[in-house]
Amino acid sequence: QVQLVESGGGLVQAGGSLRLSCAGSGRTFSGYTMGWFRQLPGKDREFVAAITWIDATTYAADSVKGRFTISRDNAKNTLYLQMNKLKPEDTAVYYCAAKTGLLSTAPQEYAYWGQGTQVTVSS
Repeated sequence: QVQLVESGGGLVQAGGSLRLSCAGSGRTFSGYTMGWFRQLPGKDREFVAAITWIDATTYAADSVKGRFTISRDNAKNTLYLQMNKLKPEDTAVYYCAAKTGLLSTAPQEYAYWGQGTQVTVSS
């Protein structure tokens, strides 16, 4: 079992930056592919970025490429999402998630989820 807790969300102006963290406990991150997703009320959960364990391969959604960077520190059991050049359309609740196996953009393939952290970008 993996427990995940996100932090780092908040209110920022357009063009600004935030760094989200996701701390894991219960079991080590080792062996898990980790992902970030976001969700607006009434909308489906949207893939943002993911990173594998074995070689730290990353993949990001087109909407955030060049602005967001996912990274992980396995020794600290922590996942990060550096968000730069934020836009109002990035406003959402951001979730981290963990899965075994290959990298995936499908939220239903992730078995473990955090409680989410709100990111609000003002124009």
